[in-house]
Order: sequence, then structure tokens, then C-alpha cells
Amino acid sequence: MQDFLYSLITKLNGYLSDYILVFLLLGVGLFYSFRTRFVQLRCFGEGMKKTFGTLSLHGGHHHSGMSSFQALATAIAAQVGTGNIVGASGAILTGGPGAIFWMWLIAFFGMATIYAEASLALQTRVVDQAGNIHGGPVYYITKAFKGKTGQFLAGLFAVAIVLALGFMGCMVQSNSISSNMEAAFGVPSWIVGIVLVAICAVIFLGGVQRLASVTEKIVPVMAALFLLVGAGILIARFRYIPQTFGMIFRYAFQPQAIIGGGFGAALKIAVSQGAKRGLFSNEAGMGSTPHAHAQANVSTPHEQGVVAMVGVFIDTFVVLTLNALIIISTLYTSDGVLASGIIPENINKTNLAQTAFSSVLGGRLGSMFVAVCLLFFAFSTILSWNMFAKINIQWLFKKAGKTAVTVFTVLALAFIFLGTLASNDLVWELADFFNNLMVIPNALALFVLSSLVVHHSKDPLKSLKK
Repeated sequence: MQDFLYSLITKLNGYLSDYILVFLLLGVGLFYSFRTRFVQLRCFGEGMKKTFGTLSLHGGHHHSGMSSFQALATAIAAQVGTGNIVGASGAILTGGPGAIFWMWLIAFFGMATIYAEASLALQTRVVDQAGNIHGGPVYYITKAFKGKTGQFLAGLFAVAIVLALGFMGCMVQSNSISSNMEAAFGVPSWIVGIVLVAICAVIFLGGVQRLASVTEKIVPVMAALFLLVGAGILIARFRYIPQTFGMIFRYAFQPQAIIGGGFGAALKIAVSQGAKRGLFSNEAGMGSTPHAHAQANVSTPHEQGVVAMVGVFIDTFVVLTLNALIIISTLYTSDGVLASGIIPENINKTNLAQTAFSSVLGGRLGSMFVAVCLLFFAFSTILSWNMFAKINIQWLFKKAGKTAVTVFTVLALAFIFLGTLASNDLVWELADFFNNLMVIPNALALFVLSSLVVHHSKDPLKSLKK
């Protein structure tokens, strides 16, 4: 039964990602790029200034919601996960170094998409009697589609995100943490599980404010650690950097030279791998990060929209790109083990980055560093995903919100612990399947509500309507 279910879900995921979601999400990105007159170019400097101009790791306590940077940090915590390491590795192994070019292109258009998501999340959020802010795709989906259609699409999104991120997604993230910590430091998985659950429980029970306080500190630290060591590796491989960029651009249009096969088939693989991995790395169009941006205490939707674009930039053009450059410059250049395009049996997407880092840092140190990075990446992702799922639990169970949230929290902690003990391919495929389902109602609502987004992109001083 499990083998049949795994085969079925794998086929459905392949169909959704190859023939529906890539075109749907790329279509949304192109649509909003032109509709907003390329807001990702016009307002990129503004976004950087708002993000880093008043940067503080102590955003303080807010009566409700978060500061703009805390909202961004929470969003980045969700975006920058194991996908940045494993996802980029899988794209390069399958589609060749040229897949990175297509990741860059997808991320460029995705910046316009996430601008729209953040803007709509702020325009449609609601504040309950206790002053708590609730916002995300379910709120703008029901604005885009009235009546039963809107309720159905919003319900589909809510159920999908709870299953994809709240349960199975967190399970595979915790599995990444425990397996890497055991391999690098010899810590038994069950001990990692107990510690992880205890820390998560404290943060989950502290609500939005405690989550914001943690993510605003974790995200800069994990980014600085990864960038510092990564930059050191690139300096050590400096003479291979021109060759590295040359391969990215060459194999983007001549992938058959590195992955084999005919030109048409190879190009399709390179483009699809870059598009799929890029889209699901920065999460633009998926509907996850709007939950964080809806919490921002800002004056206008435009203000958080331009900050949200910086999140995609950091995720893809900084973190993911650095990992890709390290992999290509150490393994694919003339002295690398993958220079011929032939992949040894002992190398796969899960250990490719580790192999690349170890080639410069040494086997033991490289393994430890990747394990620490994955600890930061996956842990921060668990925190943000739990919050996103919790918001949708509250929407699904409006009359029994507190009870439903309590039950969900207990179940989520159980899944996190189970993930540290065991994980399998079916869980990964199910997480991807429900992740894929999230995209459809979210993308449809983005198309329908484009006039609201364009209004604020043209008139950013317009006051946020309450």
C-alpha cells in the first residue's frame, strides 16, 4: 500500500510541478512585473534602505504584530531552509550548472510576485478583539472569490498548508537536523529530538512576539555565519570563479554538454530544474510568507512589499547563489570530481554541498559546518512554518480557536520529534504534494486582485485602510 501511494504521489507531484505550477508561478511573476512597471527594479533601493537603514536585532515588544524587520526575518526564516542547500544541489546535479541561471531569472520575477503577496496580506488582514493580527492568503482568497467558491479555495489552501508545513514539512526539517548532527557530532537522534521539541515548545507557547524576538536574532546570525565561511571558500578558489560563472551561463543554453542527451531534452531539464528549485526555495507565489508580512507594523502595503522583495533577493541571490558557486567552483571546475559530468555513486543531492565544503575545509570540519548551518536553517524554518500553519488553524476553527491551536501545537511537536527518529521518501513526497496544492488557490487570487496591488505600487503614500 505504501509503495502504491508513494508511486501515485510522485507521479502527481511530477505532473503538477512540470506542467502546471512552473508555468502558473512564472506567469504570475511576469504578470506582476509588467503590471507594476517592474517594481523589483524601481523600488529595490527603497527596499534595501527600509530593511537595513534602521536594522536592529532588538525590535522590541509590540502590542500586536511585529516590526517590519521582524516580519522580514520571520519570512526569511521560512525561505532559507534546507532547500537552499539540498534544493540547489539537486538542481545542479540534475540540470547542470546552468540551472542556476534559470533560478536567478525565476527569482527576479518572483520578487514582483512576493511584493503582491505582502501588499495583499496587509490590505486584507484583520485584528481580533484581543488585538491579535490575522492575515495571509485565506483572507485575500475570500476577497477575490466570494461565497462558496472563496470558502472552498481558502479551505483548500488552509488544509494544505497545515499538512505541508505544520506537520510533514516540520518532520522532514527535524530529520535533517538530527541526521546531520548525529553524523557530524555523534549526538543520538533521540537526544536531538528531545532538545529540539523542548526549545520549540517554549517558543510556540510564547506566541508571535516570542517568535519575532527569536527570528530577528537567528536570521542575521545564520546568514553571517554561512556568508563568512562561504566567502572564505570562494577566496580559496578565487582563480576558478571566472570559470564558474562561465559554466553557469554556458550550460544554461548548452546543458547537453554537461548532462548529456539531446539539446532539446537537456534544455528542458535545465530550465525545469532551475525553475522548480528556484520557485520553491524563495517561496514567491506559494502563499507561505504573506503570513509573516501581514504582521508588520507599517504605514502602507507598499512599504512592506518592497521589504518582502529583499527576502527573495537574500534567499536566492545571496544564500542559494553562494552555495551554488561553492559547489561549482570546487566540484565542476577542471580539477573537480564532477568536471566530466559523470556523477559518482557516492554523491547525491543530500551530500553534494558537504562534499564541496569538505574539499576546502577538510572532511571533518566541512561536515560539522554543514551540520551547524542546517541546524540554523531548518530550526528557523520550523518556527516560521508552525506560525503560518497556526494562523490557518485559527481560520479553519473559528469557534474553537484556542482549543484547536492547543491540539495542533501538541501534534506539531509530536511530528517534530518523530522526524528526528525516522523519515521516509513518502513523507517528503506528501509534503511536496500539499505544498503544490497551496500554490493553485493563492496564484488564482493574485491574478484576480492585481488592481489592488497596482494601486499601491503607483501610490505608495496611500494610507493603509483599516
